[in-house]
Formats: sequence, C-alpha cells, structure tokens
Amino acid sequence: MNTYEPVIGLEIHVELKTEQKLFCSCSTKFGAVSNTQVCPVCLGLPGVLPVLNPKAVELAVKAGLALNCEISRYSAFDRKNYLYPDLPKGYQISQFYLPLCQNGYLDIEIEGTTKRIGITRIHMEEDAGKLLHDPELGTLVDCNRCGVPLIEIVTEPDFRSAAEASAFLEKLRTLLVHTDVSDCRMNEGSLRCDVNLSVRKIGDSNFGTRTETKNLNSFHSVRRTIEYETSRQIAVLESGGTVYQETLRLDQTRWQTQVMRRKENADDYRYFPDPDLSPLLLDDESIHTIAASMPLLPEQRRAVYMDRYALSEYDANLLTERPDVADFFEKAAALTSYPKAAANLLITEGFRLLNAYTQIPISPEQLAETAEIYGNGSINSTSAKRLFHELWENGGNPKELVDQLGLSLIGDEEALRKQIVDILSGCQSAVEDYKNGKTRAFGAIMGEAMRVTAGRAEPKLLKKLITEALEEL
Repeated sequence: MNTYEPVIGLEIHVELKTEQKLFCSCSTKFGAVSNTQVCPVCLGLPGVLPVLNPKAVELAVKAGLALNCEISRYSAFDRKNYLYPDLPKGYQISQFYLPLCQNGYLDIEIEGTTKRIGITRIHMEEDAGKLLHDPELGTLVDCNRCGVPLIEIVTEPDFRSAAEASAFLEKLRTLLVHTDVSDCRMNEGSLRCDVNLSVRKIGDSNFGTRTETKNLNSFHSVRRTIEYETSRQIAVLESGGTVYQETLRLDQTRWQTQVMRRKENADDYRYFPDPDLSPLLLDDESIHTIAASMPLLPEQRRAVYMDRYALSEYDANLLTERPDVADFFEKAAALTSYPKAAANLLITEGFRLLNAYTQIPISPEQLAETAEIYGNGSINSTSAKRLFHELWENGGNPKELVDQLGLSLIGDEEALRKQIVDILSGCQSAVEDYKNGKTRAFGAIMGEAMRVTAGRAEPKLLKKLITEALEEL
C-alpha cells in the first residue's frame, strides 16, 4: 500500500433546479407516481421536436462561473446512443464535442494545505429514467426522470485519496446549493457521482488501467469505493494479475465493487450532432447578466463573517454550509448589537435541532432579540439557551418569555445576601475547607449558590457577596 497511489477523477451528475424538463414542459417534481410526468418529447416518440429550456442554460452557466470555468459562446448538443431499458428513445441528448463550460478549477483545503482540482468540462444533458426492482413483478421502468436537466461536472484526475475526493464533493455541494443551481439532495438522486480510479507506483508518471464505479449517491459511498477499489487493484497487480477497464457498481451490503460490464469507449456511443437542436449561442451580455445575478459565494460570506462579526473560521464555515441558514443569520445579525451572541446560539443550539432539510422555525427578529437580551447581561448563557429552545418549540415574544419563565438575572444585593447566609449554613464542610486554606472549596460553594438560585444570580455579584460573607465568618 505504501508503494502505490490511486489516481482518481470524478464525474458528478447534478440535477438542475428547474420546474420543467430540459426539452419539454413536463414537471421535474420528485416523488410523483411512476410514469405520470412524461410526454411524447421526453419519451422520444416519432415526430416530436425538443425545445431547449433557457432556465437550465442559466443554471449551467452559474455552475460554470462558480467553478471558475471558461463559458463557451458557441456550444452544441449531441446524441449519445445506447440501448438501456430506462432510456426508451435509445439515445440521450448530451454535449460531447462542444461543451458549455471548460477549463475550470476548485480549490480545496486538505490537512491544512490548499490543493487545486481541475475541472475539465461541464456539459448539459438530459437524465435517463430509473429501474425499479420488484421481487414479484420483476424489473419495472419509471420514465418520470427522463429528460430532467443535468449538468455533468468532469474533473481532472487530480485526486490522490478518498479524503481529497470527499472534501471536493462537500465544497462542490455547498457551492451549487448557494448559487441555487441544484438542491443537491443525494437521497433523491439530485447529485450522483461516478469514480474513475487507477493505481500506479509512487513516482510513476504513467496512468494505470482505470475502472469506473457508477451512481454513488452519498459521500460515504464515494469514500468506501475509493478505499476498496484502491486496495483491490493493488492486490491484483501484486499477485501478477491484470486490471481491466470495467464499469462497476458498489455493493453496499459488503462495501465491495462488482463488475457490471466491460467499459464502453466514446466510439461505442456513436456520438453525432443532434439534428433537431440548433447550436447554443451566448453573447457577452447574457453571460454578464447571469454573473451579476450570482449571490455571494460561501468563501466570500465566510470572509465577511470573520471580518465584520469577529467569528472564528470554524463558526463561519458552519454558518455558510446552507444558504438559508446564512441568510437567516445575516438578517438577525443586522438587528442586534451582539451578532456574535446570535451566531453562538444558532450554532450551539440551533444546529442540534436542525436537520438537513427542515426550515428554522424562529424568525431572525426573535433570534436578534434573544441575542440582545443575552448580550446586555439581562440573562445568562443557560437562560439564553432555554429561551432559544422555548422559541424554537413554541414561539413567542422573547422579552415576555423571560418574565414568564423567570429567566432574568437576580441583581438585588440584599436578596442575594439573605440567600447566601442559608447557602453557607448548608455547606459547612466546604466553608471549613475554605477557611483552612483549601481555595478550591470556593468553587463548590459557588456551584451550590448557582444551583439554589437556578443559575439566575449575576455571577460577578454572587462571587463578590460570597467572598465578603466568608471573610466575615
């Protein structure tokens, strides 16, 4: 293992966030009853003509801009011919000879260093259908996904580990979601990845024979595929065997790759220009208009958060993983004098309650007011967390809830002095230890005082009053 390295390239299929398919007006909504979102165009019936969806072009250009690609002013669609049951017309409209985007890159952070991953091309294409395997009825075909607009992002073979590939995919997903190119819901097939992998001796400049593992729909699957396939190919070579160019699938019960078929080459697909579609022409003005509509990218947002709100890089990364969370935080931060308190509450409490697809149930105004109450010292951190949870579960007015739940800090010196007398009499052992020079006992007394006051005593004042009371004993 220490004398070999994997050479890895990724092909990532991303469903574009459009309401209609690439060449017809059928819905792209996920989860509909099988074969109810189809028409003669996406089924490829005789006599029909495709019409390009301009929204899909806009989103594909956005992806290219986000990945630092050159946007082609002249691109074209081709027919990719193959006979699979989930592609009823026998060909897929794609881009082969003249793709929309080329020569891009994405920088990733890995083990404290930056590595640039090249993007060979991004091309547009339509999706195929889906096979459903039923134990009683056999294999069924659902054509709802036929014609759904995709981009395929093809990287250079720049990855040398599963960790690098995983870091790339996570950053790519964040970029595509932020730019609203795709929802990237891997559980719904909106982002799928093929892994091309070969191995070679470290120091060798020649590539080995690669395999392609298809349709991986989780980052975990990508990592396990790379780890297994690297070990498998090394074992084959070390035993004197030959690695063949094959298309594989991942068996997720055993986490092993299995052969599906010998790998096709471009010639097998018999690409030729699609006769029903004109070339796609883009002028500078169109590209500039799309570029102007791009939101701040995650890296730009992180820089703003660290500079304007003094957030750590780690916290800024967390807040920019989802665009809706970043938008929410920015609205709240603009409404409070304590944006860092708002960030801390959202990260420490909100992220524990938020899953990948739910919306935040409180408003930016509620978070801002909670941060204000906490930041100005009216409540402590424990009470702030309790208030946040109450707002999350039941809503309400933060100021009113502070009073209703009795969360405000106790700042009345006379009231606290009376409580301290009772507290000291109840922990005589700790008091004696303190008087005998065991200063750590003071922490036990403070802890008991905070318990008795339900954490509502103002800490500095409480410490001062306990110290005075102990000195008088």
